[in-house]
Amino acid sequence: MKKNKQTAGKIIDFLAEAGQLKRVKRSGWWVVGIKDPESVADHCFRCAVIGYILAKMEKADACKVLLMALFNDIHEARINDLHKLGHRYIDFKQAEKRVYKEQVELLPAPVRKEFSGVRDEYDRQASREAKIARDADILECILQAKEYCEFGYPQAKTFMAPGRTFLYSPSAKLLYRQLRNWDSRKWWLHLTKFER
Repeated sequence: MKKNKQTAGKIIDFLAEAGQLKRVKRSGWWVVGIKDPESVADHCFRCAVIGYILAKMEKADACKVLLMALFNDIHEARINDLHKLGHRYIDFKQAEKRVYKEQVELLPAPVRKEFSGVRDEYDRQASREAKIARDADILECILQAKEYCEFGYPQAKTFMAPGRTFLYSPSAKLLYRQLRNWDSRKWWLHLTKFER
């Protein structure tokens, strides 16, 4: 019974730590003048949704892609988000790996093993699923950039450029092409009924 309580306590600690991502801001947007950008949790949620859909479109293991997309930035609960300019000066990838390893040590062995495995696979880009999860991460950033651009932050457009060369899957490339001409301000208009 004591061991079960300790394990449950460690799981709760992990869940609380994951909740920190609701308060960690995506720092790259500060560079283009966005004072209150999306949180890492915001990004992770939509990244997971995109990853799941891409996996289904590509007939890949959707659960694996979902795990990779959802937990890709969990380390930022401890070390925050660092934009690409900061990566120029700090080996952030090594810090990410170290943090992630410590974070999952808190979890029960089967969960720890699965999380460690999918993280390693993602980091090495060793499978279709890892590449699709990365596509989801890139597409989410592009989608967010498009929204910020159309809501008054034109510099955010610079974050859309990687889509041309970095996307792997045909489905991600298709969504990217569609996204370029899509107007983020109008998706809801056909759902609203205006009356006189």
